[in-house]
Amino acid sequence: MKKTIIFIIFSICSSALFAQINTDRVLTIGRNAFYFEDYVLSIQYFNQVIKAKPWMAEPYFYRAVAKINLDDFKGAEEDCTLCLERNSFLVQAYFARGIARQSQDDYNGAIEDYNKGLEFRPEDRQMLANKAVAYIQKKDYGEAEAVFESLMKAHSKYAMNYLTRGAMYLEKGDTIQALQDYNVAIKMDPYYAPAYGNRAIVHYQMHDLDGALADLNEAIRLNTRESGFYINRGLVRYQLNDLRGAMGDYDQVISWDSRNLIARFNRGLLRFQVGDNNRAIEDFDVVIEEDPDNYMACYNRALLRYETGDYGGSIQDFSVVIEQYPNFVPGYYARSEAKRKMRDNAGADRDYWTAFEIEEKLNKGLQTGTSGGDPSATAAGTNQEENTREQSDKNINKFNRLVVYDKDEERKSKYQSDIRGRVQDKNVRVDLEPLFVLTYYEKADQVKKLLYYDKMIEAFNARMLLSRKLLLTNQEAALTEGQIAAHFASINDYSAEIEKNPANVNVYFGRALDYMLVQDFAEAIKDYDKVLNLDPGFVMAYFNRAVVRYKQLEYTLSQSSANETGDLTPMSFNIGKQATTATNDVSSARLKDNQRAHEHELIVRDYDMAIKLNPEFVYAYFNRGNLRCSQRDFRAAIQDYTEVIMRDPDFAEAYFNRGLARLSQGDANRGIADLSKAGELGIINAYSIIKRMTSN
Repeated sequence: MKKTIIFIIFSICSSALFAQINTDRVLTIGRNAFYFEDYVLSIQYFNQVIKAKPWMAEPYFYRAVAKINLDDFKGAEEDCTLCLERNSFLVQAYFARGIARQSQDDYNGAIEDYNKGLEFRPEDRQMLANKAVAYIQKKDYGEAEAVFESLMKAHSKYAMNYLTRGAMYLEKGDTIQALQDYNVAIKMDPYYAPAYGNRAIVHYQMHDLDGALADLNEAIRLNTRESGFYINRGLVRYQLNDLRGAMGDYDQVISWDSRNLIARFNRGLLRFQVGDNNRAIEDFDVVIEEDPDNYMACYNRALLRYETGDYGGSIQDFSVVIEQYPNFVPGYYARSEAKRKMRDNAGADRDYWTAFEIEEKLNKGLQTGTSGGDPSATAAGTNQEENTREQSDKNINKFNRLVVYDKDEERKSKYQSDIRGRVQDKNVRVDLEPLFVLTYYEKADQVKKLLYYDKMIEAFNARMLLSRKLLLTNQEAALTEGQIAAHFASINDYSAEIEKNPANVNVYFGRALDYMLVQDFAEAIKDYDKVLNLDPGFVMAYFNRAVVRYKQLEYTLSQSSANETGDLTPMSFNIGKQATTATNDVSSARLKDNQRAHEHELIVRDYDMAIKLNPEFVYAYFNRGNLRCSQRDFRAAIQDYTEVIMRDPDFAEAYFNRGLARLSQGDANRGIADLSKAGELGIINAYSIIKRMTSN
């Protein structure tokens, strides 16, 4: 459910001069942390600046954006207000506060903020889009359409505009207009999987099951990992009487997420239908374990237990359902039969006559136009809807219907992702697998359960020279509050050790790691320099210094791009990581190119030294290959990735990146072969790229 997104501006008024160099440095480190998605850490740095200079507007804004990424919308709104009290001309603070308010369902407040921001930037695409969504969310479709008119006029070639307006028409029930907008969006961007997923819903509502199936097939072809596509396709296949295909779709979702309750419930129903009773019970067991109040699952399990001869278990489940739905006639009849099997004839008779009396009362109520207000007394739905129910629908009479996502929840989720921009990220971007780094933490990966090994690192860890075990990863994890505190304390401890023994190379190395983890790149590089002055053969210091230098360069270039355009740096809520340059100042661009070339040369030298000292250290080749890709030297990059693969034939990331490099050179056959191998070894995104390359 990881990203080309709504952009929020993060680098504010970089020309402002601070009286204290230390405050400027802390603010810069905080921005480093934000850029690399360490939001909790960035907030701690911004807190320090606010405490030192509470009159400044910028740190409140920075902190607000970090809070938005942590879903603290109330706190973000308050920080934006504090920012605007100090500087009422900061356009992006209105934008950020609008997002925070919209995420709290304060649509009028959000619209007010977007209007204020649009006074400064009348054609700002994202503020116009968010404003349109806010009107949709408050059901003011007329105003929403007016905003869309302005949006389309200013940005006529942006597919997301048509997708969002199509969703509005679908919500209004205007499937014809919705279909037209989705068709336009798909024509503009035929590789965006959610567009097909959305259009499939329109086809389904228009009872065009074949059209819905075709669109869902295409959505899955483009994005093989989106569970919602499989769940929806399972429903369509069920409607087409393709039970085997529907079962296969639910199997796929459960293989990724064994606790997906919609897939579990629906598969349980299908297994029930085909007589696979014991495995159906297993599915309902999982649903009930995760959601003990799921009385639909409980009733289905009761029926299954009866079928399999577990009469005691079925009575227990029937009793749970009847306690919740005391007027549910089928429950009494079914429990009566189960009690009779247990030779509890008196209990069976009581249930039978209770059911009979309730039925008589309900029949009389229907004849007089009343049903006594029982939530299970009526069942609604026509055509395809007779076979489905929304997840939140608690009508027990619908116990044997397939579950679909709630319309309200689906709508809320969709518009929230539109507002915050994450919906664009679901379009698989063709990015290299990232650099490896020596660190203490990594993100958990549900698919690639690999342990990256190197005997040099293992030997170093075995000596227990640091307080934590080093690991190699290209999936760095953001620090928790406890980890942040621990590493600041560790920096102090190492500093004290250095005072006592300034020649201890491992202490400098440990402190460099701590500085790197708290995103203080300048100090980390100083410590790596010191390590290499003391021990010129320290391979790991060359390796990590190169990584930190690249991070620092990446962030610096992203900031200078903003300054050159006279605007703020476009940074997404989830950080796009690819700096873009847009400037008409040729001399400035040349200066930046020179800066980049110089830094690249320093980074390459570090990797070269690491390889010279340890030719079997494959991660240095891999990182150098990535650096060469960034310089568009694909031939040299391919050589580096090939060196990795020669030494480690199961190195998935090297196949993936070599595949992309080969595709960039026009070598489609070998590029696709590399991507296929990467997919086989666990990089699932490879399949999406292969499908794009072979779709024509």
